[in-house]
Amino acid sequence: MIPTNFDYVRAASVPEAIQLLKNCKGEGKIIAGGHSLVPLMKFRITSPGTLIDISKIQELKGVKKEGGRLVIGALTTYAEALEDPLISTHIPVLADAIKQIGDLQVRNKGTIGGNIAHADPAADLPALALALDAFVYITGEDGDEKIPIQEFLFGPFITALPETSLVTAISFAIPPTEGKSSYLKYFHPASGYAVVGVAAVARKTVDGTINHIRIGITGSGDCAYRAESVEKFLLGKKAVPEIITEAALLAADDAEMGEDTFASSEYRKHLCQVYTERALRAVLI
Repeated sequence: MIPTNFDYVRAASVPEAIQLLKNCKGEGKIIAGGHSLVPLMKFRITSPGTLIDISKIQELKGVKKEGGRLVIGALTTYAEALEDPLISTHIPVLADAIKQIGDLQVRNKGTIGGNIAHADPAADLPALALALDAFVYITGEDGDEKIPIQEFLFGPFITALPETSLVTAISFAIPPTEGKSSYLKYFHPASGYAVVGVAAVARKTVDGTINHIRIGITGSGDCAYRAESVEKFLLGKKAVPEIITEAALLAADDAEMGEDTFASSEYRKHLCQVYTERALRAVLI
């Protein structure tokens, strides 16, 4: 439970952080809240030579509305996001999900960007990011780039982020005003992480026909995923209980279920189906 020796530096700006990453030649790690990285260091799953602290770069904080999207600075903490009126007004489901992350101490220090960049397969926000068609904004030595969330997440703790770049913001699509959104998860009783978490965003017409549906699922395997089989099945159909129940049976079809000492792959498949049905009922019935 003791990490290997490492150097510590604090970056005052994004360009300085990028230069420090370059100087580390692949041995540097970005740290902000630290709730994800430090435990891995203690278990020596990762042993960076240098920690580059970006927590004081104020330009990476804050929330702004750009057209039909909210752009949230990577260093915006969970607690700050919960208090932001733009989030509570336009994407309340994001606030609902954040309330289910960790405890008060974690929410005071943990960051939105860190959650996405760390790519923990049991993290909550990747499911929301998928359901809200998110983009990840990154800055590196070659300039700025915007990557769709589905192209950013590769696997457990693996992303498309180059080693000399950092996440600067996450852009979430604002759900349709006439639609509904929900995030439900089955908590691991020890860690509070998602054994399975399901985010659903949906809209239906006056006659009950589903004309917008997005479902993101986390915790079930190596990487959060879009339940596209469920989406395709529901799109254009009437939102009635029997159709929702039938659709939810497809929830595990788009990913390989993980297995550990707490939950077998069969149990995770069952949880995907159950929690997808509950999330769909919350937004469609």
